[in-house]
Amino acid sequence: MRILIYGLNYAPEPTGIGKFTGEMAAWLAGRGHDIEVVTAPPYYPEWRIGQGHSAWRWHREMIAGTRVQRCPLYVPRRPRAASRLIHLLSFAASSLPVALWRALAFRPQVVIAIAPALVSVPGARLSAWLAGAPAFLHIQDFEVDAAFALGIVSGGRLRRLALAIESWLLRSFDSVSSITPAMVARLAEKGVAGAHRFLFANWVDTSAIQPAPSQLRQQLKFPLGAIVALYAGNMGEKQGVETLAEVAKCLVDEPVHLLLAGAGAALPRLVAATAGMAQVHWLPIQPVERLCDLLNAADIHLLPQRADAADLVMPSKLAFMLASGRPVVAGASAGTAVARAIEGAGISVPPGDGRAMAAAIMALARDEAGRRRMGEVARERALADWDREAILAAYERRLRGAVPREGH
Repeated sequence: MRILIYGLNYAPEPTGIGKFTGEMAAWLAGRGHDIEVVTAPPYYPEWRIGQGHSAWRWHREMIAGTRVQRCPLYVPRRPRAASRLIHLLSFAASSLPVALWRALAFRPQVVIAIAPALVSVPGARLSAWLAGAPAFLHIQDFEVDAAFALGIVSGGRLRRLALAIESWLLRSFDSVSSITPAMVARLAEKGVAGAHRFLFANWVDTSAIQPAPSQLRQQLKFPLGAIVALYAGNMGEKQGVETLAEVAKCLVDEPVHLLLAGAGAALPRLVAATAGMAQVHWLPIQPVERLCDLLNAADIHLLPQRADAADLVMPSKLAFMLASGRPVVAGASAGTAVARAIEGAGISVPPGDGRAMAAAIMALARDEAGRRRMGEVARERALADWDREAILAAYERRLRGAVPREGH
């Protein structure tokens, strides 16, 4: 198939949407499909244009068998509501002519739009129409719902207008997918018919991420027998990482080390809040080839969340935590997708409650047998529910089913 993928984030971004879109495209290219991508230069999660890329020019490159067209992008130094909107609009404006041109020149048989960013989704739908191709939309998180729930944007009339536009856009696509059953159910609430919505979960390469001894743990010189609780990933507005500062304060006099690895808008606040705490250790984002080693440095994984973002986003890092065979302490209310995912493989505590998270960490720190048992369940769940080959093969079948056979 000739496939056009249109979205803001792409490889080589190491986390989040860019990571998964890049892996999907590379996998499809490896299966013999002809893949073109319209995207922005890499900037996430540091909110800084990646080395060797430009924010102000269009350029083409090849990545893992895919032809990638980079489009100009404004990246704010300190993302706030207004600057985030300009950021998104800059990509929508700079990428639209490219997407329309590739629709006519490349003649894709399928167009796949990735959201966020929703502002570029109309361009994807128009590109599919020009090419006479089915239009697929994949939603990694409900950015409109999240923006209002997290207080990034406010206003009753504005919210109603935004939700109405979102619903109209969603219903215009031939197929709409999202990453958890709860998010697929939300698509129904937004008016997407049952035949047009489906689950397309994020995944983990369970052969690359698996339980193993950690060299990094030795390099960081943790004391013999120390319990290490790890948070690795984006430190942004939706992650609720400010909870980790309270966790650190609660564990000051306990034999538990906090290892925090990542980048994002909330990082400076978190560093300042934990200044002088000897049991808190920091690492930058690690390259993909060191990810397995990093995850295995943990005895316990931490997954803080904001209560107002529950089931609006699904942390992609969870699959990697489970695949490493370690228990997870998550800020997740009962009944949410995260709470269900770690049942038997960790402990759920109220979102935003640092004291409860610290207490759960200490309970696991004192229970070696419990950690081992939960870790085994975690690994089994990753293999059963998040295996990369199974998930991408099912998605490929869905794409093939939407493309008319030649001569028909």
